[in-house]
Amino acid sequence: MSGRPAPRLQSLPSRLGKAPSRVVAATTGTWRGDKASSTARGYGYKWQQARLGFLRSHPLCVYCDRLEMVTEATVVDHIIPHRGDMGLFWDRKNWQSLCATCHSGTKAREEAAIAGRDRL
Repeated sequence: MSGRPAPRLQSLPSRLGKAPSRVVAATTGTWRGDKASSTARGYGYKWQQARLGFLRSHPLCVYCDRLEMVTEATVVDHIIPHRGDMGLFWDRKNWQSLCATCHSGTKAREEAAIAGRDRL
């Protein structure tokens, strides 16, 4: 060993272009876009208690169940998006138990497709 530091490896520049952004911001004037806190939108203590009770009664993901898979549900989803309608928000017939994967994947794609059709 000579006391000289070892040469450093240099990284090659990326040959990939920048990926397009897939983030879609909530628009102003929607129930999410007005920057209201989750509590102000109805997801406070009362919701957390109702959510826990619903998950105790409905512990499995309904989407996974359709595929004959058994997955623990962690999310109470509104079947019909309430968009700030508190009557629809608290209507337990409009609730379903989903796992986080189905909620952020399958359900999100379904709602995006519906929103796209509504804009036509």
